[in-house]
Amino acid sequence: MDYLWVKWIHILSSTLLFGTGLGIAFFFWIAHRRGDPKVIAETARTVVIADACFTAPAVIVQFVSGMWLTWRLGIPFSVFWLKTALLLFFVVGACWLPVLWLQARARRLAAEAAALGAPLSAAYRRTMRWWFWLGWPAFLSVMAIFWLMVMKPV
Repeated sequence: MDYLWVKWIHILSSTLLFGTGLGIAFFFWIAHRRGDPKVIAETARTVVIADACFTAPAVIVQFVSGMWLTWRLGIPFSVFWLKTALLLFFVVGACWLPVLWLQARARRLAAEAAALGAPLSAAYRRTMRWWFWLGWPAFLSVMAIFWLMVMKPV
């Protein structure tokens, strides 16, 4: 495959990954802030679908295309910016995988509250606290990865 095509795919998938992640987080947070279990459950349902359709494939494409570009350019993994970007990529994954479970849990807890006409439970609030705090290191790590990819500091 041609280098420029793979580079384009890598950049496009990083844009998709970042934009979808930020959009998902925004809409889910806004639904949560409204406090309506029915709205939260519906939004969480869409968020889970969006993660499966867009975020998960983009993660795979990012890793595969990044590895191919690294191999094609002959960049050793010992280079600071690459080594750090890969470490941060795995930090993002370590935050994102539990977030997937937390989103599904929040969806279930909100749907249960909506079905019962009950307020959101303490378990729901704990779930969303974890979701919120796991989002920050992932978001900041993605920002740092973008910086490393562009600046390539030594």
